[in-house]
Formats: sequence, C-alpha cells, structure tokens
Amino acid sequence: MTKVLIVDDEPAIVRLVRDYLERAGFDVSTAANGEDALRLFSRVRPDLVILDLTLPLIDGLDVARAMRRAGDVPIIMLTARTEEADRVAGLELGADDYVTKPFSAREIVARVRAVLRRAQAAAAPDDVIRVGDSIVLDVPRMQVAIDGRDVVLTATEFQLLLHMARQPGRVFTRAQLLDAVHGVAVESYERAIDAHVKNIRRKIERDPQSPRHLQTVFGVGYRLVDGDA
Repeated sequence: MTKVLIVDDEPAIVRLVRDYLERAGFDVSTAANGEDALRLFSRVRPDLVILDLTLPLIDGLDVARAMRRAGDVPIIMLTARTEEADRVAGLELGADDYVTKPFSAREIVARVRAVLRRAQAAAAPDDVIRVGDSIVLDVPRMQVAIDGRDVVLTATEFQLLLHMARQPGRVFTRAQLLDAVHGVAVESYERAIDAHVKNIRRKIERDPQSPRHLQTVFGVGYRLVDGDA
C-alpha cells in the first residue's frame, strides 16, 4: 500500500485530507509539527509527503530541506501562503507540486495520484537516452550523468529533463513543459518551471549562471543541448 505522510498543524485539515486519502486506498500517517514530521519520515519512509509550510518547532521549508537531503521522495506543499515568493521558495527546494488553502480534498487526492504517476513514469523501463557526448539518462534507474559526472534529480526534475532529452535542441515553452510534468489539469503556474529549471541547472551545470546544456530561449522557453553543440 502506498504510504503518504501529512504534515499540518490544523487538525480539521489533517482529518479531511487523511479521510479522503484513506478512502482512496492510501496508508496515511500524520504529524502536527516539524520535529514529529522528521521522526515519522525516518521511521515510516513514506512514498509521498504533503507538507504545510507554516509549522510549529521547525518551519516547513526547513523540514523540506531535511527531507531533500535524505532522498527524492515526492513532496506536495500545502499552505495558506499565496505570495509568489513562497511558492518559488518551496519549488526551489524540490517540491513537486504546490496547493494553497482553501482547497478541495478531491483535488488533493488527484494531485497525489498525479505526482506519484510522474514519479513512476520517470522510473518506468525505457532505454538509455543520450544528448551528444555530454548527457546520459538511464531511464530505468532514474540516473543522470553529465560529462561523466553522476547527478541526483528529484522525480519531477528527472521527468522534466527526460522530456527535453527525448527531443534535444527543440525549444519547449513553459506551458508545454508544465503540461508534460503534471499530466493532469492543474493550476497553470508556469513560474514553477523556472524554479525546477533553476534546480536542474544547479545540479548539472558547472556554471549555472552560464548554462551549456539547459539553455534559455528568451521570450519562448527552454531547450536541452549537448554542451558542445
């Protein structure tokens, strides 16, 4: 059974989300503060985390940082913070999706399923994809090597890079990339792609400020190329 960890300090929200997820067949654990969240995370090893940004004891962003250091478990940010800066901060930490309060519990279930599908699709057997001599994606193992150097990406980052690697040199708009990694009708938030691209560049580029591989096409979007192309 797929395990989901809900981290939120509002009991009514936790009960609502837990009930809907359990009815949908998920095994749900809950925590009301950052410290309990990290303890449960280490013990339960969830397949996905729903994480509020505003938490007692340890802030949600710090909890997300700790979880990211431990691995690439999918994270859905759940918060009342609506400012763009807060959304981008969560996405730059590697969050896979972002839901603001108030929300529909059915929407949460749909987003959980969508994020898990993305993670499974990214790990599905395919083949080894190469972009020139510089970039190698081992799809079954979700492994990426850049100039012979192994890098670790989250499931969403890997899926985004994989989508571009399948058509190297093609320019993708932000809307096209958002549709490719979300897979379901969700809020159109193209700035999310910029945050994920920033994360990927930090991991794959020797100089993220002057990227050789994941290039910006100003006014359009992004393309992935061999560094020597």
